[in-house]
Amino acid sequence: MASNRHLGRIIALQTLYEQDFRRDAGDTEVASAEIMERNIARYSEMVDDVAFIEQLVAGVTANAAALDSKLQPVAPEWPLAMIARMDHLVLRIGLYELENEADVPAKVVINEAVELAKAFGGDNSSKFINGVLGTLLRQREAATGVTSAVEPKAAAQPAPKKKSVSKKTATKKSVSKKITTKKSVPKKITTKPTTGQKAA
Repeated sequence: MASNRHLGRIIALQTLYEQDFRRDAGDTEVASAEIMERNIARYSEMVDDVAFIEQLVAGVTANAAALDSKLQPVAPEWPLAMIARMDHLVLRIGLYELENEADVPAKVVINEAVELAKAFGGDNSSKFINGVLGTLLRQREAATGVTSAVEPKAAAQPAPKKKSVSKKTATKKSVSKKITTKKSVPKKITTKPTTGQKAA
């Protein structure tokens, strides 16, 4: 189900992106249901949780203004109008899930949003998404006094053992480096002129 929901988030993101783009372009005949049905049809053999996609698209669309009012104060130096459309939509999806998907752990929601940003956003999108949603999660936990369950960490792998070198061996190595062997220099051979030859 987890991988199916990941695909569901991708389909929801594609639907919301097209819907948002067409509205900004002045298309007055945008039909969210039609866009979503077309996107779901592309993955019909792999998707079985259509209700999740429908809920995500409908929820983000209906609550867009409320979601934006919560997102903007967290990143005041980045007005939402200046944020890339894809990043903005990933933030909306992530925040909507944090607030409305009680059956999905908060850390999973954030990780899924980061994965969407890595797949569809720019070079720094994933860090930005992680920072904003992480801040919103901490604010929510501080307000409610409830912290999200920490996922169990994988068992720590033992650190690789360093090769121990005996003091004696180390001393021998350092001494052998200091000793340099003299190169044998060939002797200059001089020839004496034989009788009857003049010296050069």
